[in-house]
Amino acid sequence: MSLNSHAVSALGGIAVLAFAIAATPAASQDSCPNRGQLDTIYCDADNDLVADVPKDPARQKDPSALIFAYSPTENPAVYQHVYQPLMDHLGSCTGKRMIYFPVQSNSAQIEAIRSGRLHIALLATGAVGFAVNLAGAVPIVAVGSEKGIAGYRVQAIVKSDSPYRTLADLKGKKVAHVSPSSNSGNLAPRVMFPEAGLKPDEDYKPLMSGGHDKSILGVQLGDYDMAPVASDILERMTARGQVKPDAVRIIWQSDTFPTSSYSIAHDLKPELQARIKSCFLNYSFTEAMRKEYNGEDRFLPMTYKETWRPIREVAEKSGTPYNKAAYDAQAKREAEAAAARQQQAPAATTPPKQ
Repeated sequence: MSLNSHAVSALGGIAVLAFAIAATPAASQDSCPNRGQLDTIYCDADNDLVADVPKDPARQKDPSALIFAYSPTENPAVYQHVYQPLMDHLGSCTGKRMIYFPVQSNSAQIEAIRSGRLHIALLATGAVGFAVNLAGAVPIVAVGSEKGIAGYRVQAIVKSDSPYRTLADLKGKKVAHVSPSSNSGNLAPRVMFPEAGLKPDEDYKPLMSGGHDKSILGVQLGDYDMAPVASDILERMTARGQVKPDAVRIIWQSDTFPTSSYSIAHDLKPELQARIKSCFLNYSFTEAMRKEYNGEDRFLPMTYKETWRPIREVAEKSGTPYNKAAYDAQAKREAEAAAARQQQAPAATTPPKQ
């Protein structure tokens, strides 16, 4: 079952969805005993912090085609070829037609899950909480190995020949953050950098690059003096030859965070949800996927309640809890940053000549 080149029409124009989440006409579950931080249209009766499957069988979905979206953190076109074998496996394993669609922003991805246009999604770390609370996403698996679920560090990188040695050296300099909702590229640095002598918004004005790849290339090209990025993405880009091994230097790094998660829509039929999870868990990574994931070779089960605990703590400490007010504020900043990037057309979007 091949990738569908007409996924845009199947999604009903997901790329142009509005940033603000509109009220959903589905009736809220007034008899719900517990919601926690979930939106009012969802219920969490079992207190596992994610939306329950609707009790009414009529609201449980069993679509003929499953739509999958890769995280917009990096250039998703890179992964279309890599993910073809996985799409084929999911299709044959579930008996469903698979449609691969590379969304252009975290907000568009979350909007699509909430509206029912997206069934399976690889969510960037910082977007998971918003997708869970506002769109009913249910994280089920993460990439890993026999050692456990894969993790990453937040790394502050500078150009190798730059004079900067500590974070405090970057006061008043050009520092690129990724996007408002990015954990490693924005939220975690806002919590952790001040302890190392550098306060975002006070010591420098974060410039939103729009992607970890753009931040990394921007540092390599000299467009930015420093950028906080996810270590696993830097490693993958170096392995692909997009970043020269000696082009950037790490001047600070965090402890390990769990990496991105694969999530499904909460309102899929329970037996379909179980089958999708089983299909992920019994998938053997291709050589291309192992290479992209630095040797990680399997999917492992995970939960939002336990696996994502450190990410939720960063969100709370950074003043950006996973609620609608914080989402709207971040989505507005994301839209403004995207508009600014279009006007500036930074050179960082062009890979350096080899």
